Amino acid sequence: MKYPELLSPAGEYEGLVGAVNAGADAVYLGAERYGARAYAHNFTAEELLRGIRFAHLRGCGVYLTVNTLCREKETDGIASVMDPLVEQGLDGAIVQDIGVFSILRRRYPRLRLHASTQMAVTGIYGAGLLKELGASRVVPARELSLKELSAIRRSTGLEIEAFIHGAMCYSVSGMCLFSAMLGGRSGNRGRCAGPCRLPYELPGDEAHRTPYPLSLRDMCTLPDLHRLLVPGTKDGDAVIDSMKIEGRMKDPVYTAGVTSVYRRAVDAILEDSERPWTPAADDLTLLKGLYLRSDLSGGYYERHNGAEMITGQTPGYIGSDDTAVQLVRERYLEADSRIEAEVHVRIRADEPLMIEITAKGGRRGRRVSVSTKTTGVPVQRAQNRPLTEQTVRAQTDRFGTSSFVPSEISIDLEDGVFVPVSAINDCRRRACSAQEEALLKAYGGAS
Repeated sequence: MKYPELLSPAGEYEGLVGAVNAGADAVYLGAERYGARAYAHNFTAEELLRGIRFAHLRGCGVYLTVNTLCREKETDGIASVMDPLVEQGLDGAIVQDIGVFSILRRRYPRLRLHASTQMAVTGIYGAGLLKELGASRVVPARELSLKELSAIRRSTGLEIEAFIHGAMCYSVSGMCLFSAMLGGRSGNRGRCAGPCRLPYELPGDEAHRTPYPLSLRDMCTLPDLHRLLVPGTKDGDAVIDSMKIEGRMKDPVYTAGVTSVYRRAVDAILEDSERPWTPAADDLTLLKGLYLRSDLSGGYYERHNGAEMITGQTPGYIGSDDTAVQLVRERYLEADSRIEAEVHVRIRADEPLMIEITAKGGRRGRRVSVSTKTTGVPVQRAQNRPLTEQTVRAQTDRFGTSSFVPSEISIDLEDGVFVPVSAINDCRRRACSAQEEALLKAYGGAS
């Protein structure tokens, strides 16, 4: 069975770190322009480049959201945003505007393009057209059933990216003009003010009146995740290739916590897909403590619509549980993000100093183990004070702000030899750089 991608939001750099540490296979994020979350923190140009490198070193993909409608004069700036990111190894772009899609296809023929959910792909013909135009993946309208998603996948062969958790829009595919009409803040320009979350007075039966008739419950598919991952098709393939968590406007704690819950669930289900599965009570409690609305629904996968999908009495977020927040922050946001590596040092007379680093990268189904050897100055016979293993270990263990932390250090030190401590430090620094480049190359991202 193909392992689905777990795709997490990153509204800011800390959210990216949290998502990667919590087990995301890929993250989606926005630049300061062209993204559908204009009021998120978003990423500066420098943070985007740093974020791609951070994620790729840990085997995690990065997709840029270019998912607003653009005016003609705005398209001239797309290249200045995209060029350095594509050069850095950006894995794909999620696009709404068909003109922008065309520009990106011509300028970056090797870049994977994903059709945004705001393209409103609702069937096989729209998906088929986008495939002809060069799309490698579609994010269909959120209102489609599992059966309809399966039909798109079978008919076109395109990857399907679908939401499994987070806020829901009342309008089809989020293509809504309500905010624009009321206050000039268009959701199609990344500036939705969320008027659907406000109370409204409706005429009619007082007993059945709800003060929030447009506010949908948040989606939470965790209880039904086995059905999404193991649909029972003859070929055994899951319908959804990328399981997407909504929330670029939310706190990094939400991103990390929700990602960790779905990571554990996906791994547990696919470890033995025939075994009955129910979510752990602790994981359900954690989800409910992370910025969810009071009422939840399973989305549209097994249903068309219904009044029970409306929040009714509580449209806003009910806050978060302090214990849950602290747990997630300590475990995924404040934890050491460095990559564990085995380090071997060889110091023998009449040979160059050598440091070998071995680190494992990648994600489920795409794991790699990479070793690099870096040499330094020739090792000399000691005239006065020979090197001790304690000294070598102390200098070797100083990985500081590098991407690695030693899980094991082995030292092959000949008696009565000497190299300057500065030479060990220099070789260690160059060894870290060489190992970073080797991991990036093994992942497939640019450095």
